[in-house]
Amino acid sequence: MAPARQRIAKGLNATEIGKKIKRGNAMRQGTTWWSSRGLAAFLLVCLCLSAAATWLYVTSLDPDITETLVSQREHVSPQPRVYIVQCSEDYENYKRYPGCTPQKCGRAVADGVVTIEEVQLLRRLAERGLQLAGSEGGASILDLHSGALSMGKQFVNIYRNVRERIQTVIAETFGLDQTLMYLTKPTFFSRINSTTAKTQHDEYWHPHIDKVTYGSFDYTSLLYLSDYGSDFTGGRFVFMDQDGNKTVEPRAGRVSFFSSGSENLHRVETVSWGTRYAITVSFTCDPTQAIADPALP
Repeated sequence: MAPARQRIAKGLNATEIGKKIKRGNAMRQGTTWWSSRGLAAFLLVCLCLSAAATWLYVTSLDPDITETLVSQREHVSPQPRVYIVQCSEDYENYKRYPGCTPQKCGRAVADGVVTIEEVQLLRRLAERGLQLAGSEGGASILDLHSGALSMGKQFVNIYRNVRERIQTVIAETFGLDQTLMYLTKPTFFSRINSTTAKTQHDEYWHPHIDKVTYGSFDYTSLLYLSDYGSDFTGGRFVFMDQDGNKTVEPRAGRVSFFSSGSENLHRVETVSWGTRYAITVSFTCDPTQAIADPALP
């Protein structure tokens, strides 16, 4: 036997070999035990996260909602989904403009009017612009005609194209002469998150009527830049009807539009998690209330 092998044989008697085997078994058992504990801890964390997500979703739901007009999962294209409602008397208090003043009132939802690439670009611009200004909580607003110039040519071009397509789909849906519809103010990016509103101006959830609030509005549209359920919870758009509240769930690229009178009293649910981005673009029939698209200096 070679000297090295003789030393190994002499150094390992039967008792010591038995002890090593026992220690090895104990180590393997310990490793298995810790692996089991690690797996159990991992599963517990997953369960807690799932429970938290479920809780956020459930607590974000408005108990007064009686009907979902369009869910986030649906894709409404190529034709808008239209819900006709009786026009209010609000329009009688203003000068009437044939070919534009609502004869048929309602609300509608359309997907596919804006491409996902345009949505992504507009959201990046909204995020960049609202980093420079905005409230400390609740809703933050960036007026696109007072704050758009710093966003440059890229924004001006894409905004004009998107605005024209939104104007076209509103005119076609409500049977209007598009040339008699005018862009009006305010037109703005909005960012809503779950932080506490600091002032009354940031309390976005109060019911209101656009025609009463702004006067010039005849048709209101919202282009959503984020997804309900994944980018944020809560934050659904709620029409408040006598027979119950009806909601539209935001979807990135979705355009929701409606006649602006009290036939469409509405509010927005409070956002319970995440951040909701949208653009509000509105139109008037009164040429004296018209504004031009943003332009470069």
